[in-house]
Amino acid sequence: MKVAFIIIAFALLISLNSYIWIRGWQALPDISSVRITYVSSMIALFLTMIIVMIFGQFMNPTIAKVASFIGYTYVILLVYLMFSFVAVDVIRIANNYINFMPSGMVAFRQWVMLVTLAITGISLIVGNYKFNHPAVVTLNISSEKKLNGNQLKIVAASDIHLGVSIDKKRLKSYVKLINDQHPDIVLLAGDISDRSIIPIERQNMAEEIRSIKAKYGVFAINGNHERYAERPNAMANYLKSAGVKVLRDEAQLVGNGFFVIGRDDKSNLNRKKLSEIMSAVDKNKLCILMDHQPYNLEEAEQNNIDFQISGHTHNGQFFPMNLIVKRMYEQGYGYLKKGATHYYISSGLGLWGPQYRIGTQSEIVVVNIK
Repeated sequence: MKVAFIIIAFALLISLNSYIWIRGWQALPDISSVRITYVSSMIALFLTMIIVMIFGQFMNPTIAKVASFIGYTYVILLVYLMFSFVAVDVIRIANNYINFMPSGMVAFRQWVMLVTLAITGISLIVGNYKFNHPAVVTLNISSEKKLNGNQLKIVAASDIHLGVSIDKKRLKSYVKLINDQHPDIVLLAGDISDRSIIPIERQNMAEEIRSIKAKYGVFAINGNHERYAERPNAMANYLKSAGVKVLRDEAQLVGNGFFVIGRDDKSNLNRKKLSEIMSAVDKNKLCILMDHQPYNLEEAEQNNIDFQISGHTHNGQFFPMNLIVKRMYEQGYGYLKKGATHYYISSGLGLWGPQYRIGTQSEIVVVNIK
């Protein structure tokens, strides 16, 4: 079954790429060197992407990082060219019936491709800048429940995706950004690792994770990407070795003042129900929930959760995927309130694949609960 799925997926990938390569060849001027350069460049980018996906964690970190940046950039180029070529094909089909462009279709195809490449280039520059300059989103909420002090300051981050692309150097900048907010507690809401544990261990990223400073410490949960590691529980154990409290379908009383509840990821079909986890929790105290994937949000409201932090969606990461995410989830990004429960679905601090934020943003979330 798994082999059949891989074969079908690879066949679809080759078909999509072939369509892009052929349509690009047809749209370019009838000059063999230009067309050959285009197709050979696209094939080289495609192969780089495939090599990084399969072997990236085993490669030299510097080479892997460069190859990853180049290979995954191809994903965005592929998507935007696909939209462009499909639109042109629709217009060409309509022209066959209406004949509104009797002599200009060749020139039209060339101009559309050039404009698409220009817009894509500008989008990549702006998108990479936004990825490299994460936003600090501030959320102020109130609760009638008592706190040890007048206010609790949470810094939350999700979807960091540590590994080849998000390396130790970038993690260091993320830790500084978190520490600069002077949090009482830090919550890491899943997908802390990208896939393999190998590049994380090789770069000794625990050294940076240990330097996160918070009065009540750092808490984390698994996301779906933690399940892709070579060994079960690999990332959870690694985080624990770095002083992080990993919650897996459990609640922990913090400072005798509030509860932090961490659910295992939805991809674990055997995870506990939230009501089961909350059965031993004093709901008169402030209850903060981490649940990586923002499904069934009503469960938090039904179980007297005061604040839920989720991630997973990346808010689509780049346009127009953010429009799709908006349709997929009750709340695909941002703040929501249901009854007395506050929710924030983060677009994530890091990202998967292409290092660009086009129409979205990388972020950490500062939550002030009064």
